[in-house]
Amino acid sequence: MRLPTSYLPDKIRSAVRFMIVGTTGSFVQTWFFMAALWAFSQPEKGTLLYYVAFGIGFVLEMIPNYLFSNWYTFGTRPSLANAGGFLLARAINLVLQFALLPLMLKWLPSWRDDLISLLVIFIAGCVNYLICLFFFRKKEK
Repeated sequence: MRLPTSYLPDKIRSAVRFMIVGTTGSFVQTWFFMAALWAFSQPEKGTLLYYVAFGIGFVLEMIPNYLFSNWYTFGTRPSLANAGGFLLARAINLVLQFALLPLMLKWLPSWRDDLISLLVIFIAGCVNYLICLFFFRKKEK
């Protein structure tokens, strides 16, 4: 059985698959973030424990994201080169998220924390895709 995305042109297929993997990862990251907030007894927004909880969600989501980015999104195999590129893209992603999160919390104080975290993750994810495109290219035979 072929997946529905298999019928898409190559250039569109990886973007759609990245969105599927990224959206799933965003929910996984948000779930771990909310679970860590609960485990830390709901720390105040902007405190160190709040950002630690956010970082926990980020790190725990990276492993399945890397594997699915290889196999499903880009049709590649895990390697040192794409792992290094993935880690670089994720480091930039994390810096963006940590920079955007306090701004969004300030600008959107009436929004729920999980919705703000999803918005921040989405914005950083778009940048992440562009970086990953470079490192996950298939080698021409």
